[in-house]
Amino acid sequence: MQGLFRFFETLLRFLESLLRFLESLLVPREPKMESLISKKTLSETDERIPDALRLAFGIRYRASRAPRSGQPDEIANFAAVLLPPRSQAQADGADDDVCTDDDGTAPLWDLRMEFGSCYLKDHDEDAHFVHDETGVVGVADGVGGYRDQGVDAGAFAQGLMRSAHEEAVTALPGTNVCPHTLLERAYQKAAASPTPAASTAVILSLAGRTLRWAYVGDSGFAVFRGGVLLRRSRKQQRRFSCPLNLKAAGGETTVVADAEVGEVPAKAGDVVVVSTDGLFDNVFDDELERIVRMGTAMGFSPLNMAEVIAAFAHETARCTYRDTPYSVEKRKQRGAASTGGKPDDITVVVAFIVS
Repeated sequence: MQGLFRFFETLLRFLESLLRFLESLLVPREPKMESLISKKTLSETDERIPDALRLAFGIRYRASRAPRSGQPDEIANFAAVLLPPRSQAQADGADDDVCTDDDGTAPLWDLRMEFGSCYLKDHDEDAHFVHDETGVVGVADGVGGYRDQGVDAGAFAQGLMRSAHEEAVTALPGTNVCPHTLLERAYQKAAASPTPAASTAVILSLAGRTLRWAYVGDSGFAVFRGGVLLRRSRKQQRRFSCPLNLKAAGGETTVVADAEVGEVPAKAGDVVVVSTDGLFDNVFDDELERIVRMGTAMGFSPLNMAEVIAAFAHETARCTYRDTPYSVEKRKQRGAASTGGKPDDITVVVAFIVS
């Protein structure tokens, strides 16, 4: 009888949490912004995460008690029920790069991106922008090593994104923006200023029905189709925890010509996640895939999804008892026993591709 009581008590707590979350989706939100810094605080973002999602990934909600040994975790079980299974059709669709109408012909209309972003600060050295009209998003991460030299490690990243945003704003209507060209021009402007330091960077653009990118370092992106990971950037680094970066001047310099570039045909319904290493160091690809699938099933907006992804990465970064991409790579490269994440600034921009 007591076990049944605890079951319904847990169920009620979960349903209340889910109801609060769904109600939050109906609250009027800020308009899409084109600023460099999000105004969201961690506490505001944390409230957006359902208990079910957090516990499904093994992170204990602060107000929840861990189940006793041998007892089922009811909230996590309900989360598993909510998470739609990855079907074979979804898996097959991940390789479908050809975008056609139902009759098999090439569609006549272009696509566009709907954006949402979230920035959780640690040292406040990330920067980002989005520009709806040209369908461009950029993210940069200042190299923290300059902090020890008394230099504002975020200034160059902010200058780089500010210059890229200015270039995007002045583009003629209907212009298909080339991310590599935009990154080159932004870097020339930022490097010509007296701002020191260095930064990683990634810029993506949607040109017609093609998603294009250019990135340097470990700021990157992931593209999902049908809830399955379709494309994922791979970090550029000289050695472990030392990514390539664009530098203001002097030293071991990386140039924009070293940027990784590419493109993929886009399709309505694709979800694009652009982020600094604060996400990719702390969240595995399959975990990110599951969050995108759950968010899609629960009707998240781009902003809701960006907030949940960022807050999840923030919590995993501070977990000491679970593996992360960072801890796995650290064991591989340094041979030291290690678990846990890597606290860092976390910038997440989510774009829904719609027709």
